[in-house]
Amino acid sequence: MGWMQGFPPPADKLITQPDSNFFSFPKLRWSVCHLREFLPTEEISRGLGAPSTLRYPSAPRFADLRQEIDALSFTPLNAEAPMTWEQSLYANYTDGILILHEGEVVYERYFGCLDETGKHAAMSMTKSVTGLLGEILVAEGKLDDTLLVRDIIPEIGESAFATATVRQVMDMTTGVKYSEDYSDPNADIWLYSAAASPLPKPEGYTGPNGYWEYLQQVKPDGEHGAAFHYKTINSDMLGWIISRVTNKSVTELASERLWRPMGAEQDAYQTVDAKGVPFAGGGISASLRDLGRLGQIMLDEGAFGGKRLFPAEVVEHIRKGGDPSKFSGFPTIPNGSYTSQWWVFHNDHGAFAARGVHGQTIYVDPTAKMVLVRFASYPQAQNGFIDPTSLPAYQAVAEYLMSR
Repeated sequence: MGWMQGFPPPADKLITQPDSNFFSFPKLRWSVCHLREFLPTEEISRGLGAPSTLRYPSAPRFADLRQEIDALSFTPLNAEAPMTWEQSLYANYTDGILILHEGEVVYERYFGCLDETGKHAAMSMTKSVTGLLGEILVAEGKLDDTLLVRDIIPEIGESAFATATVRQVMDMTTGVKYSEDYSDPNADIWLYSAAASPLPKPEGYTGPNGYWEYLQQVKPDGEHGAAFHYKTINSDMLGWIISRVTNKSVTELASERLWRPMGAEQDAYQTVDAKGVPFAGGGISASLRDLGRLGQIMLDEGAFGGKRLFPAEVVEHIRKGGDPSKFSGFPTIPNGSYTSQWWVFHNDHGAFAARGVHGQTIYVDPTAKMVLVRFASYPQAQNGFIDPTSLPAYQAVAEYLMSR
């Protein structure tokens, strides 16, 4: 669409701060690849070692696989007319798609603002990185998930989080007041965004400054442990807990435990608030292939390239899922659950996923030995609009790969 093209770009093609409209559609289609041009970030370093090698088929076979996968047909949820895999990519505003089968890349395409050298906003897939780090610490005995938040973070004070357990935070079963309806201009998400903004606060602003100040004033709403409620503030509470018990930022820990040992191709980066606290609930931007590596680690239960990165029980716990009786409100995932900041489908293939608004996903199918990573810039911020053409497409690819 010509966003930010030219030296200088035409006035009607500029996307700038501090207007803060860079996430509105269609500007979103450019902004998802350029977050650090709008917000300060902290690096998730890949270190100085050589990147690990991803296996690919021969060039002719790779081309054939693309044609075969593109032509796959499936019927979207609640629809009658079939759709091809390739049609679904365009319908869901896909920016990048990578599929690994038995550790080999069998499909890789880039669209829009993204190419193989670029990074893309992971949105709430960041939560799953945070949850994975937390689960690693639990498995290694460095974090007791039965402790109350106030036992680890005394300065949480009288916040509703104080009496929640670490596990309730990890599984988002806390009873805390917070609304995340992006279509409601008065929702708590926008108050949270104002607190988290690294830009100077407007004159007269009296609210909290930063993620952690916001968490200290959260009010109760319901009973801890009673039900799953998808609320981003749980992820940032977990990020604070992780940093307190390790004395490291979540970016430093992600580098140390994931990006460096998996041989990432590129550094990732994570947005921060005005005090330099990384956004543990949605701030990561990373490359498609590196999130493919992360998905492969999850498929292989904590191992990668012949190395063990963390105990297998970490992934075993995540794959088992949370309590389905506490999970509701997501009609496209009717039998699902949520644990350790990962979505678990409880389908025939035992699939589980990291998911983010506007269409981001790391979808792991253990039965098909498949990892699928998608970046997208879908106009609406609810995955419920995308799932009907995505989840059946993933299943169609999985079945095709199993039949090869």
